[in-house]
Amino acid sequence: MAMKSMEDNELVPVAMQIILHAGDARVKADEALEFAKNADFNSAYASLADSKADIIQAHQSQTKVIQDETRGVTHEPNLLFTHAQDTLMTIASEIRFARRLVELYELILQNGEENK
Repeated sequence: MAMKSMEDNELVPVAMQIILHAGDARVKADEALEFAKNADFNSAYASLADSKADIIQAHQSQTKVIQDETRGVTHEPNLLFTHAQDTLMTIASEIRFARRLVELYELILQNGEENK
């Protein structure tokens, strides 16, 4: 069986969507941490919410491919799609940790204010 070219592989645009949305999610999670460092928790939590929305979009793209596979629609193996899945999972973990760090910043600053 002949391998499809990169242009013909239907997973390439899906992979690019996953990478794009996951990358946007990472940027917003990083922004949330910067807001938290400056004690702007409303903006930090808003950025985390935006980050979560982006990672959900990335996840939905991946889920469609997985659902296709369960229905018997197979795809040629694709390294870019594998990279996209890895990127998605890594950034999803980063977002979870960013939320915890924002909460920690908030707790530390609140306790500091109470002890003044």
